[in-house]
Amino acid sequence: MFRRTFWFTTGVAAGVWATTKVNRKLKQLTPESLAATATNKAIEAGHRLKDRAVGFALDVRDNMAQREEELGDALGLNAPVDQELPAPRRYAAIENRSNPKYVDRTTYSYNRNEDH
Repeated sequence: MFRRTFWFTTGVAAGVWATTKVNRKLKQLTPESLAATATNKAIEAGHRLKDRAVGFALDVRDNMAQREEELGDALGLNAPVDQELPAPRRYAAIENRSNPKYVDRTTYSYNRNEDH
């Protein structure tokens, strides 16, 4: 008698367990549940992608700053600056009118339409 009760109880417990598992799986396979799962996975993937992109951007910025410093050293831009100012330029008091930059251009006509 105890043997039959034991096996009956074991069968009932196995049936309840199996029914619970099947119902959970069926609830997971409903369209609403599948959509929620897909949404959650997409959000997680977006967060992971954003974290990687931010990390990549920070790496690029660090490497860019390092390279700019290397180039500045190579070109002498980071060298200490002399505190002395250069000597002031001196201009001639009398203009040299024979210099080509002082040629009077009003006598020359550069009208493109003149020959047509």
